[in-house]
Amino acid sequence: MVNNTFIITPSYLMKKKRDHAQGARTLSQLGLTVLNPEFPTTLPSPEEKAEQIHRAFSDPDIDLILAQRGGYSAMKSLPFIDFGLIRSHPKAIAGFSDLCALLNPIYERTGLVTLHAPMVINLDKPSAFTVKSFLNALSGFPEKDLFKGVPVTVYHPGAAAGVLKGGNLITITALIDTDWEIDTTGAILFLEDVDEKLHEVDRSLTQWILAGKFRGVQGLILGDFRGIRSRRVFEILASQMEVGFPVVHTPYVGHVRNKITLPIGAQVELNTESRQLLIREINVP
Repeated sequence: MVNNTFIITPSYLMKKKRDHAQGARTLSQLGLTVLNPEFPTTLPSPEEKAEQIHRAFSDPDIDLILAQRGGYSAMKSLPFIDFGLIRSHPKAIAGFSDLCALLNPIYERTGLVTLHAPMVINLDKPSAFTVKSFLNALSGFPEKDLFKGVPVTVYHPGAAAGVLKGGNLITITALIDTDWEIDTTGAILFLEDVDEKLHEVDRSLTQWILAGKFRGVQGLILGDFRGIRSRRVFEILASQMEVGFPVVHTPYVGHVRNKITLPIGAQVELNTESRQLLIREINVP
């Protein structure tokens, strides 16, 4: 079980000091020691964001690196990140939304499993499910079925195994054709988004299709697309390509109150008959 937690600000800053304080209090109530509970008021530059990440990974007293919130701009720090340093000092780093632009490249360049997880901004009043799933991750995933207690709808049946990758659709679409784009070959992919219009989601998914990013995908998990029914998202895919892998929807992935903490980089198996997402192999820092 991790303990000492360091809060980083790789995206936007929270607007309200009391919300930050409540999130830090929740972490303390969960048994975590927040080493820097102070409310940050200045957004770091991309270089400073990378330096903040380097300091957090290098400090032996830190167990968990947790983003304060998402938003936009985490990807600007990518050219300045020393992935060799991260590889030499493995530890848990967690966040979601804009943070998936860091979580996926960190796994792919270092082999370190990262956590698609709630952030400080989501921990002011977390649900019991979110807390349970988060603590399961911080304890090394003793519960291997990530879909336990989770509603699951099957859009295309089947069973497949692969490396779990993914996150916010618009964010990781922006990484395509860069040095940090996600390698989807052999992946169990999960996608979610929030408050995007249908044509914007359609455009991003079409770009994935045209770029060949679904050719090596082994399975697909569609999370919540606030404002858009997940079946419409599946229909965008099915209307443009032959879907030959299992596809499911769960509302517990995304910008939602009940949130599964997902280990990016874990070997998992997706089974639509049992409605399970099972961890088969994971290298927990």
